[in-house]
Amino acid sequence: MTLPNQRAESTSARPEQHPEFERMVADFFRSVSFEEGEKPNYKHIHELFIEGGKLIKNSLDTPEISSVDEFIDSRQKSVDAGDLTSFREIERAAITEVFGNIAHRLSTYEKRGRLKGKQFEGRGVISTQFIKTPSGWRMSSMAWDDERPGLTLPDRYEYEKASAP
Repeated sequence: MTLPNQRAESTSARPEQHPEFERMVADFFRSVSFEEGEKPNYKHIHELFIEGGKLIKNSLDTPEISSVDEFIDSRQKSVDAGDLTSFREIERAAITEVFGNIAHRLSTYEKRGRLKGKQFEGRGVISTQFIKTPSGWRMSSMAWDDERPGLTLPDRYEYEKASAP
């Protein structure tokens, strides 16, 4: 069997080729970010994901695997209870690979916020998968892990996005 010659593209060197991935990740971060006295726009996350999409926090011994609704509900409860009073997350760097109708974006992020009256901050890596649908690109899953003692970002992840302001 002969396969057609279709090469994967990396957008790390040419981010202008697929700005929709950068936009979608930025939209996600805007949806979860809010300052004290504001409310997050969690409902917008539905527009970014396919039906059945998954969000996976894998920073503890057991992965926390959520549907989009479960992810939103758990965070909204924390905001409504007054536990989470601010949160900001930004993408610092990214590598995007595209092959046909699938894509993967590996991003480094920084976050900060206030939970139960205590300031927190951190960094980590998010792996986001995208699929092309009849209505355009959508996220199918997002998994992340935070830095912690014994786990720090490798030097190769310490680069700036070419399009960062």
